Amino acid sequence: MPKLAIAGGEIHYDEAGKGEPLIFVSGLNGVGRYWQPQVPVFSPHFRVITYDQRGTGASDKLQREFSLDRMAEELLALMDALKIERANIVGLSTGGAIGQTLAIEHPGRVARLVMCSTWTHCDPWFRRLFEARRLMYQQAGPELHAMFHPLWLFPPDYVNAHDAEIDEERRRAAAGAPPVEVSVGRIDALLRFDRRAGLSRIQAPTLIIASDNDYITPSYYAESLARAIPGSRLVVMQGGGHSISKTRPGEFNRLVLDFLRAA
Repeated sequence: MPKLAIAGGEIHYDEAGKGEPLIFVSGLNGVGRYWQPQVPVFSPHFRVITYDQRGTGASDKLQREFSLDRMAEELLALMDALKIERANIVGLSTGGAIGQTLAIEHPGRVARLVMCSTWTHCDPWFRRLFEARRLMYQQAGPELHAMFHPLWLFPPDYVNAHDAEIDEERRRAAAGAPPVEVSVGRIDALLRFDRRAGLSRIQAPTLIIASDNDYITPSYYAESLARAIPGSRLVVMQGGGHSISKTRPGEFNRLVLDFLRAA
């Protein structure tokens, strides 16, 4: 996985395929390997880029203060370093918040925008959930959080069918976990996020995907986004939970590929 010096730190990225740039942006865990079910499907059609956000994976873990604005600027710096003027952005959860920010503040850099399992702002539901996750990191460390994480990400049917795979990913996540201060800082950034005032300025064609049983970001967030973003398209899938790109990859990939190619 190549690396680039960016914004006072280092970002590791990977790319596959050729053509119009397509950047997949991960959620709170920040690691590019999350998009393994998507890369072989999209790389025959696009220049696919995945990356580890700063503070996660193989990228540097020097930061202690985080914001969604800063995460969006680091994505912009990655695009600049790779000589990408304009890209399609597909973001899940935190990645969707990064996509919102980029599309609002730098509209010329986003060709098409796909947001999945993301949110608009920190309401009481979101605050209670992420304050509890932050306290878990602070009091018990990353290993306990890694045990609970699949129960927030996946519905019971997926967990029952992929128990060994989930356990292996849990061990991998715990072994490569960033310092607790990094995880806490990233959660604090989510709790402060609120881009509602700028959503009507998004110009890029936008697809919003949600699941009807997402425990972390219930589908009412997606409905709010669709009402606010002019001309956006909303799809609420049945089942799949928060990580619907992983639990329902066939349907997710088809929706996104059709949207990107049709546009």
